[in-house]
Amino acid sequence: MFQHRAATAALIALALTLVLAASGCVSPRLPAAFTNPVVPGLWTPDRMAGAAPADTPVTGGLGEDADADVTDPEPAPVAAKPEATSYHEHAAVVGKLFFDTDEGPSVCSATAVRDPARPGRSGLVWTAGHCVHGGAGGRWFRNIVFVPSYNNEGLTGAARARAAAAAVAPFGTWWADRARTAPEWIAQGAPSGGGGAPFDFAVLHVKRPGSGASLEETIGAAAPVWFGAASASASAIPAVGAWGYPAEAPFDGERMFSCADRPGRLAVRRGQPVLYRIGCTMTGGSSGGGWFARDPAGSLALVSNTSIGPAGNTWLAGPRLGERAREVYASVSRAS
Repeated sequence: MFQHRAATAALIALALTLVLAASGCVSPRLPAAFTNPVVPGLWTPDRMAGAAPADTPVTGGLGEDADADVTDPEPAPVAAKPEATSYHEHAAVVGKLFFDTDEGPSVCSATAVRDPARPGRSGLVWTAGHCVHGGAGGRWFRNIVFVPSYNNEGLTGAARARAAAAAVAPFGTWWADRARTAPEWIAQGAPSGGGGAPFDFAVLHVKRPGSGASLEETIGAAAPVWFGAASASASAIPAVGAWGYPAEAPFDGERMFSCADRPGRLAVRRGQPVLYRIGCTMTGGSSGGGWFARDPAGSLALVSNTSIGPAGNTWLAGPRLGERAREVYASVSRAS
C-alpha cells in the first residue's frame, strides 16, 4: 500500500512539474528524491553548537524597483525579545533544524505543526525551503533533524558548554523521513537577493529513532496552519509574531527570541506573490522560524516563516501561505 501511494504521488509530482515547465513557471529538471538515513550519534551537543546559520541576505532596498506600488515603506526595527524559559512551557512548538550542506553543519529554526490526517499525532514540521534544499542548481540537504525546545532552559556560556544532551535536546532529536518544498523554490531559489522567496517554505515529517510516539504526542503541542490568510494590504492581520533562534552577532544561537509587529508588504518579483514584512532585529539562524497571527477564531496559527532579511538585520520577510503552500503541506501529510 505504501509503495502504491508513493508511486502515485511521484507520478502526480512529475505531471505537475511538467505542466509548470510548459507554462514557463519552473525548470523541467526534476529534483533528486529526498533521502535522509539516520546516522546515530551524529548530532552531538557540540556539533549542534558549531552549526553555521543558513540565511538568504538581501539588500535593504529590496522591493522598491520590483513592484513599488505593492511594496510598503521599510519598517522600523523592532528589538527581538528573549523567550521565557522553559521554552517547552512558553513556546513548545518551536525548535531548531540542523542539517549538513557542502559547507558543513548548518542550522535554521522550525515549528511543529498539526497533521490533519493524524489529529493529536502529528509528525510534521514547518520551516523555510532554503533550510532543506539549495534552490536553483542545488539539491536536498543531508542529515536533517528537528530539535524541539532546543536548550530548554536558555543556558549560556560555561553552563551551556557543560550541559548534557538531555538539557540541549530535552525531547530528543527527530530525523526527517519526508520533505517537500515548492517547485518554484527548487527552480528559482537563490542564496542571496531574494530569488524564490515567495515560495520559500517546506514541510517535513520527522520520527525519533526507537520511539513509537509522534512528535506532537511527545511535546504535547502542534501549531495549526492558516492558509490563505489576508495579505498585508488588508487590515485583517493587525500583528504577527516571529519566533526563532538567531545565531549571528549579537546573538549566539543558544536562546530563543521573538519579534512582534504589524506586517507590511514586500514584492521581490513582478507577477509573484507578495511577502509579509515586519521590523525585527533577529539575525541568521532565525530562518525558517514560524510567524503567528490570530485566526478568525481568535487562536494563534502559523501564517508564514522567516525567509529573508537585510544585512543590517532591521527587518524580516516571509511568504504568504497560499495554495502552493497548502499543496506542499497536504502532500507530506498524505505520504507520511
